[in-house]
Amino acid sequence: MTPFAAALQRRLDPGSRAPLAVALSGGGDSLALLHLTLDWAQAHGRPVLALTVDHGLNPDSAAWTTAAGAKARALGADWRALAWEGPKPTTGVQARARAARHALLAEAARAAGARVLLMGHTADDIAEGEAMRAADTPGLGRLREWSPSPAWPEGRGVFLLRPMLQVRRTELRAFLDARGADWLDDPANADPRFARVRARQALAGGVATPSPATDLDPAVPALAHRLSFTAAGAEAPRAVLAAAPGPVLKPVLAAALLSVAGGSRPPRGPELERLIGVIAAGGVATLAGARLDARTERIHIARALPRRGAAPAPKGPWSWAGDRFAAACGLLPDEASIQALPD
Repeated sequence: MTPFAAALQRRLDPGSRAPLAVALSGGGDSLALLHLTLDWAQAHGRPVLALTVDHGLNPDSAAWTTAAGAKARALGADWRALAWEGPKPTTGVQARARAARHALLAEAARAAGARVLLMGHTADDIAEGEAMRAADTPGLGRLREWSPSPAWPEGRGVFLLRPMLQVRRTELRAFLDARGADWLDDPANADPRFARVRARQALAGGVATPSPATDLDPAVPALAHRLSFTAAGAEAPRAVLAAAPGPVLKPVLAAALLSVAGGSRPPRGPELERLIGVIAAGGVATLAGARLDARTERIHIARALPRRGAAPAPKGPWSWAGDRFAAACGLLPDEASIQALPD
């Protein structure tokens, strides 16, 4: 598939021989991702490690995990099973499972020496996310082709590559059918209790597919260049941020807050509006785990409070927080740009 190969050529370091990690659930999207990744990797001398997370939410999950491993190894990939252990929540299960999955995948990728974790999100996921924002979850983040792992501290040094965002699920199913491959259909994907399932059903019922907003305004990276990062956090000229238009300033502020604090929940629009007001007034505010101080000519952003068990901030002029911010704002182009961090 041309969009897939183009994404890998654009993002991966041609000189690297580090393994590529692939998130493999056993469903159609992730299985197609593994097939396509192996095709590319075998031609470019890169080993592939498939990682399957058993969430323990279905009585058949252990069998599903075993089946995914058998498929991965039959295709020629290395494979590891990961497990979300401990008691499960009674509410917000999908969000908690997603956070646990990201942490497990990032930790396993780092342990294997992989800097890039490939994930099987598609054009349909983009459309469903837009529908969810409109109906259920306005604070949901948007999918990007290239982005830092949202897990902290497990994800430092690991970036996510979503090379199938221009491909529809129907194309992937046809691709697998042509190869004689079968895949798992998780019954949770048809459970209307979940916001994503409701969005999927609404789109299938004839609701117009929203236009995906995945491209950054070119002014966003231009403004992002004005922020500097150290181990202490981020700073920028107050006058520069105060003069930036809201649609440009908001994604830069959101990325800076999340990167400095190591968070994963994007601040919502009204929260960012209030923060812009604080910048204009020259005040102090806390949002998304970060503290913004605009009382001087330079704005300073730092972690609000050190979290118990949080990884120490790496030393040097450009930290992992800086890498995370750069990727979110379109400044970090490829695998070769990722900063290596010690454990």
